[in-house]
Amino acid sequence: MRSRDGNSYLTRAICSIIFLSSLVTLNAKEFLISYRYVVKNATLYNETLLISNAMKKCSGKPQKALILTTSGDKDLKLIISKNSEVFLNYIHKLGLDVEHNEATINSQNSSTTILTLKTTCFKVDFNDNFARISSLK
Repeated sequence: MRSRDGNSYLTRAICSIIFLSSLVTLNAKEFLISYRYVVKNATLYNETLLISNAMKKCSGKPQKALILTTSGDKDLKLIISKNSEVFLNYIHKLGLDVEHNEATINSQNSSTTILTLKTTCFKVDFNDNFARISSLK
């Protein structure tokens, strides 16, 4: 089918680009991830990583992506647990809120440090060999 200006190749090229870009985003799933790390008196007290499916579509632009090997797995919790150190380094680079408290009572020093990643939406593209994870801002 020709366009009015007679340039049918340009019309097909634009339609194919739109179609292919929509196929790429079909496999993407969105997850809400939060993280909390608590240290009391220089000892790890608690570490919590919560992952859940997003109930509604998240808005924002994808940031720098992290690629993790999957071995065919489609479960994000399992993938992250196998690559936990790499994923934790990734979310540390995203920026964590830091809360630090110190107190001295009866000559006893105590300190508490809490690192928190507020609930953030992540877009995850699953493939047979890897998962591409990127935060949305």
